[in-house]
Order: sequence, then structure tokens, then C-alpha cells
Amino acid sequence: MNRELRVAAYAVCVREGRVLLARWVAPDGAKRWTLPGGGMDHGEDPYDTVIREVEEETGYAVEPVRLLGVDSITRRYPRRLGTFADFQGLRVVYEGHITGGELRHETTGSTDLAAWHPLEAVPRLDHVELVDTGMELWRTRPAVGRVALPGR
Repeated sequence: MNRELRVAAYAVCVREGRVLLARWVAPDGAKRWTLPGGGMDHGEDPYDTVIREVEEETGYAVEPVRLLGVDSITRRYPRRLGTFADFQGLRVVYEGHITGGELRHETTGSTDLAAWHPLEAVPRLDHVELVDTGMELWRTRPAVGRVALPGR
């Protein structure tokens, strides 16, 4: 079994009762909403990662204003030739403030749309669990930077 670690940084950007989300396109073509952000490049600081990723996925310039927390997940994924990957995702979640740019959609990445959604509509959206984690971090701002969600 291969061990894989992915470190990524994401932003919770809330403005006028709406949250900015990007629509992720899974390898199988399924589409679900997620927080804007993504994987760190080797040697990159997570602060710089979130700035780069939000711009790539949404067109906006963002200023990370607060570290909300760090989320860790583990998954087992099938790989080629009947093998499996023991995957761990380490997600650094910031509160982000939009400072410029214009909303646009990513054309060559893992997302295909970016949009502002009313906070009260988020639970009804088809979304990844990172959205729930990020919103709970934003709402509760736990001192230890970690939230307990159902099923985890």
C-alpha cells in the first residue's frame, strides 16, 4: 500500500451574507462545491498557497486575515494494478478577505465554476465535507483550530 500525503490551503470568504465557493470536478466527472484553495507546491508557504489558489479558481485577490484551523482526513483509494493508497489530507483553512479582482471561472484546473452562495443555502448544495468543516471553523473559531463534525 502506498502512503500519500497532500497538504493544501483553503479560504472561507464571506461577504454580505454569502460565501465564495468553487465547483470541483472529480475524476469521474461528478461536480460538487468546495472552498477555493488547493495543494501546496513544494517549498511554498500555506499562506502563499491560499492566495495563489483563490486567484486561480475564482479570479479574486484574497488576503488571508486569520488562520481558522487545520483539518486532517484519511482515506483509502484504489490505484492502478489493484493496489491502494493510504491517503492523508492536511488542510490549512484561513478566513479570507477579497481585496480585488473580478469573479471568473477556472478553465484549466480542477474546478469549473466559482460563485457566491447565500450562507443559509450552503447545507442544501451538493458539496464536499470540507465546506462544512470550513464553515464551522468560521462560525465557532475554536481556540485549538479544530472542529468535531458528525461522523468524524
